[in-house]
Amino acid sequence: MGQDGLVTFWPAPHVDVPVHATVTLPGSKSITNRALILAALADGPSTITGALRSRDTDLMIAALRALGTSISGDADTLHVTPAKLGGGTVDCGLAGTVMRFLPPVAALATGDVAFDGDAQARVRPLRTILDALRGLGADIDGDALPFTVHGKGALRGGPVTIDASGSSQFVSGLLLSAARFDQGLTVHHDGKALPSMPHIEMTVEMLRRADVRVQAPEDSRKAQTWVVEPGPIRAVDWDVEPDLSNATPFLAAAAVTGGEVKIPHWPRLTTQPGDVIREILVRMGAEARVFDGILTVRGPERLAGIDIDLHDVGELTPTVAALAALADSPSLLRGIAHLRGHETDRLAALSTEINRLGGKVTETEDGLEIVPTPLHGGAWHSYADHRMATAGAILGLRVPGVEIEDIGTTAKTLPNFVSLWEHMLNDGAAH
Repeated sequence: MGQDGLVTFWPAPHVDVPVHATVTLPGSKSITNRALILAALADGPSTITGALRSRDTDLMIAALRALGTSISGDADTLHVTPAKLGGGTVDCGLAGTVMRFLPPVAALATGDVAFDGDAQARVRPLRTILDALRGLGADIDGDALPFTVHGKGALRGGPVTIDASGSSQFVSGLLLSAARFDQGLTVHHDGKALPSMPHIEMTVEMLRRADVRVQAPEDSRKAQTWVVEPGPIRAVDWDVEPDLSNATPFLAAAAVTGGEVKIPHWPRLTTQPGDVIREILVRMGAEARVFDGILTVRGPERLAGIDIDLHDVGELTPTVAALAALADSPSLLRGIAHLRGHETDRLAALSTEINRLGGKVTETEDGLEIVPTPLHGGAWHSYADHRMATAGAILGLRVPGVEIEDIGTTAKTLPNFVSLWEHMLNDGAAH
């Protein structure tokens, strides 16, 4: 939206030369928001370095401050000092991490915590986490936004069974606060395979770094039960990795133009799902190598289609769908039925928008079938979904005349997307 409330369209830059650039990205939203929660519940002050500052992380900072946590620092270094948690008002915006990670924290506060968010957030599924908290002793009014947690200063905890097949955030949200529950937590997932397992692995790894004792399933494919013992959460100084999922549109730019994009500070070992983009790009014909902490992706002359199960890395779907629409053979993206409950129904959104530009995308029961056809310019709607907006930008590189509605929605996780994108293309022009 523009400042006057009118819908604004951004003409996606089109290039007819290979992109050559180095792009330095800000920190991971997933790690930043987990670190903020752990720091707020820790046994002393901590510092978060390399924190992402975006709409989602600023909402988390504002929410924790509203409950009494002291957070200072204006750029990407934050100093967090825990305090006794009290009542307050939480604006979730559209941030899944805020609406699903903070209710367990609110149950530990003393006082009423009122949650609300953007209009689109009111339809996002939250009952799983709210019912789980009720089962663990919390007093909550409501089953979706807006809802109120009547905090009693403590939570009994203990065993709970949930169906988290709608979002891995339901498991992560419970685990992050669980050490502070009187009896700790045993959470058992009873349902279809869990989506986005790497995000739960990230949560477990961060808890262990804070000296929380967690038992996690050895085989994440059969992941069913997690146990967190009660005890303190140690204050840790967190160093946040760059957001690898945010890197994917820039790497896709190399792939679709036959160019070369370098991303510095790529972690050697990571639990971020975005790391899987390297394997996907190689399977589609690109080269990807990490040397000295720099990931370099070189695009092929012809991009091949791909048949892939994206169940664990669903957030990469918009990028992969854009790549598939520009490939020279059909693609099948599978295992992603859960994306119908993301910021928007991402499967419907991707098929609608690619088809509006002349594409041939069919929704299947659990994914998308994409047959490449020549695309033409036109409006690309972003549905207030940051990854939909960046998918449109990838297509615009190769298709003249793509106009992206509300490119500002990228601020959810990457506040300066437009300037980074334009800088990448100008960088390339200098070669």
